[in-house]
Amino acid sequence: MFGLERYGDKTAVITDRGERLTYAELAAQAKCFAAAVAGDSLVMCLCENRLGSVVGYVGCLDGHIPIVLLDGGGDASGIRGLVAIYQPEYLWLLEDRVKDYEGEQVYSYGHFVLLRMRYEVEIEKPAIYPDLALCLTTSGSTGSPKLVRLSEKNILSNAESIAEYLEIDEKERPVTTLPSYYSYGVSVINSHLIKGATLLLCEGTVVQREFWRFMKEQQATSMAGVPYTYEMLRRLRFFRMDLPYLKTMTQAGGKLNEDIVLEYLQWAESSGKRFFVMYGQTEATARMSYLPLDHALEKYASIGIAIPGGKFSLVDVNGLPVDEAGVEGELVYEGPNVSLGYAECRADLARGDDNKGVLYTGDVARRDADGYYYITGRLKRFVKVWGNRCNLDAVEQLAKSVTTQCACAGVDDKITIFVTESGLEEAIVRRLSTRMGLHASAFSVRKIPEIPKKDTGKTDYPALQELITKS
Repeated sequence: MFGLERYGDKTAVITDRGERLTYAELAAQAKCFAAAVAGDSLVMCLCENRLGSVVGYVGCLDGHIPIVLLDGGGDASGIRGLVAIYQPEYLWLLEDRVKDYEGEQVYSYGHFVLLRMRYEVEIEKPAIYPDLALCLTTSGSTGSPKLVRLSEKNILSNAESIAEYLEIDEKERPVTTLPSYYSYGVSVINSHLIKGATLLLCEGTVVQREFWRFMKEQQATSMAGVPYTYEMLRRLRFFRMDLPYLKTMTQAGGKLNEDIVLEYLQWAESSGKRFFVMYGQTEATARMSYLPLDHALEKYASIGIAIPGGKFSLVDVNGLPVDEAGVEGELVYEGPNVSLGYAECRADLARGDDNKGVLYTGDVARRDADGYYYITGRLKRFVKVWGNRCNLDAVEQLAKSVTTQCACAGVDDKITIFVTESGLEEAIVRRLSTRMGLHASAFSVRKIPEIPKKDTGKTDYPALQELITKS
């Protein structure tokens, strides 16, 4: 799929452990991996941002072997549950986790081991759909059996679209700031490998000195982040850092506060850099939209326009088209990157293309007169307060004008704003009550030690909802 050989001796990967592979070497290792896997098999990879993980991933895609990417550092019982449900023929995992599973070691590379699995009781395994290439979890969590099924066409079309609007070429050196099992993180790998760029593979995070040392030493040209990433960078005084080689920053994985978006856009323009706001879902492989730079300062609250090859539309509650500007509806996306559908058990891997290139996103949006789209909330993130339909995502954005360290959840007739600082209750309630026209008693501000996050950096709203139900 990647066509690695055409880039020959060009460096493909450099790790923060001092390892490196050329494209020719990566292609050779990928072939060795694929040769160790018997036909008609499923591979599960317990991912880490390490060289072995990349080799296994590339080996599967280039060898037309369906692979499931999971969080290698995730909950062990959750992973074992998924293994039991899907019964992959092989696990690709760090050698220190092999002891947790029954099987035979048939290949190893870079501290990763390919384990041919043994099961006491084999489940029925119908033939896997021929076009299936990759399965990803829907939210970065291994607690649910639901996987998104992706084809090679999905992956390649999305990678090509991303590379087009970001103008990715062989000179790019992206540093990995996101986990490789996350759709956004793996899209960074895909869109750069197809263009011969050099991946800077880092296990560290933006809060660690080692990350910044590696980034500077290797002259990273781009980085990607979710809203939490960019909120954290502000606290780290990112705008004062000397990063002359960094040219491009991308943001997706949720809505970043509009004032912060504008701050990054203004900084990028003044410092000769690029800041791209993007929107996507795992169900569309990764990206569905981007905000063109020539309109970014004017439309900074927008997710922009559909990616090359894609198309947006809006529908109302009856499924009818919403053609008027400024009117909300469910956002619908069409494109070759729309996934095949979901899987919840091994038998579902035999399913064909359920979506037929159309994705109902579950996001509520509006379109302006220029054709730019604005996400206003999730269909499932609404509550009614005294008969008024309230968008919890919109409430959270209002609260973030007081503090970015907050998150919003709720039940009918009561909205709770979780914060990590004391003394903010009056300011937040006054802000929300005034802007929303609701009595102050509709809101509750609750201090917690930290806002719960998933491994991908997204806010863990189910955990917040659980705090409400338990109180």
